[in-house]
Amino acid sequence: MNQKTVKSKYTVDDIPVRAINNGVILLTNGMKVTGVKIMPKNIFILDQGTQNAIIDNLRNVYNMIDYEFWTIAADRPVDINLYLSQLQVLYNSTQAPSKRKLIMEDINKANMFMNNNVVDTEYFILFKEKNDETIQKRVRNLINYLAGASLSATQVSNDDLRMILDNFLNGGQTTKFGTVMS
Repeated sequence: MNQKTVKSKYTVDDIPVRAINNGVILLTNGMKVTGVKIMPKNIFILDQGTQNAIIDNLRNVYNMIDYEFWTIAADRPVDINLYLSQLQVLYNSTQAPSKRKLIMEDINKANMFMNNNVVDTEYFILFKEKNDETIQKRVRNLINYLAGASLSATQVSNDDLRMILDNFLNGGQTTKFGTVMS
């Protein structure tokens, strides 16, 4: 007898994500994915000795991690609409022609950024684990290791994890499903 496996017509059924809660992706097999978000730091504006020290310290951080992990760089669209609105209000309330000209230059530059889909690149170290105590210990250790390398990090948020999934599953497009009205 030949049994035929029925596959779902929905892609989401092939993705093992059950939920995202408290900065953790809960997988259908009971594993949990979480980690830290590393605040970007432009080391290239620092002197060569400081650059080398940060790179060596980061190498040491990676060597101290004794479990499977993923280093992820993900692009998040920059939303400067509030800033653009504030510039417009300032422009409308300013009378001096020289100040209005400077403000208009900033408005034009902001519009250029908006039209060119400018993104912030964010950096993450993620791992998977079942045990909640081990998860918290690893997150604390990663934050401390990175602080020793002169980098700031925080535990990932639900929004961070959704953005990472959107980047990998939807080509960076945020999914915004609403109610379908007939």
